Amino acid sequence: MTERYDGPVIDPHHHLWDLSLQRHPWLQKARASGVEMVFGSLAPILRDYGVDDYRADAARQNVVATVHVEAGWSDAHLLEESRWLDGLDRTSGVARRYIARAPLDGPDAIRLLAAEAENPNVVGIRDVVSWHPEPAKSFAARAGRMGDPAWRAGLAEVARLGLVFDLMLYPWQMDEALDLVRAFPQTLFVLNHGGSPADRTQDGMALWRRGLRALGGEPNVRLKISDLVAYDNDWTLESLRPVIDHCLDCFGPARAMFASDFPVAGLHASFDEIYQVFRIVAAELSYDEQRALFFATANDTYRLAITDAVEDLRGRHV
Repeated sequence: MTERYDGPVIDPHHHLWDLSLQRHPWLQKARASGVEMVFGSLAPILRDYGVDDYRADAARQNVVATVHVEAGWSDAHLLEESRWLDGLDRTSGVARRYIARAPLDGPDAIRLLAAEAENPNVVGIRDVVSWHPEPAKSFAARAGRMGDPAWRAGLAEVARLGLVFDLMLYPWQMDEALDLVRAFPQTLFVLNHGGSPADRTQDGMALWRRGLRALGGEPNVRLKISDLVAYDNDWTLESLRPVIDHCLDCFGPARAMFASDFPVAGLHASFDEIYQVFRIVAAELSYDEQRALFFATANDTYRLAITDAVEDLRGRHV
């Protein structure tokens, strides 16, 4: 029987926010109107979520470092989020590296990207392209951004600066994404949230499976297996297992990583419940494959530079 992974964990996808700053329009809108998004009511997360809150949620999972992913900071105050993170107490390993936000088709994209790249804590960029015909479920203002020449010009600068690009989309955009990643072979893309299998109909899941298989065939794409409960609110281990198995079949442990997406995933599951599912499903793999999913792939992808052979990391919690 394979040994269950008990080593250090890197969480490569979570968010922090201080609502008193009034810098997160999507959260402010939800607080004012009660609007629901693709994952339902946001009411439980309409509160400050800081380093100590994350540490409390993750306390039992041996998380030694994390990657903070941009949390929808407002266009009017771009660059502020990274500077805000710089000012937090990050000595525990929380927000050791950042994925910053920059609208790639914006008039100031080149300057913003250069400024973010100057920060050694910034290892990547995200500009969400998830478009849905229902406005409440859409994270992007318009469809077709991945094929827009202006947007692609911004992406070319991301690649030139040596940054990773975190790619968040819906399955019906995967053909467009396949063209994109082939057009930018030198860019390392990280597909978020298992490719967001939001349409749970038979046709919807078939579309997701085909699209993920195609993207998994591209060597410059990696996958975060994260927040699957957002698309399967009444989840069970057995409902999540085939989704995770397909992710692993398409990408393999060397190009996939488990992530929490907290606090957003907390709308539908606790941190421990999410990682318990990961640990149970991964237990069928070799120890080294499990280590890749929980630690090594994220460590390499986001240049965290943590030496996993150091035994004193074991048992150290954030």
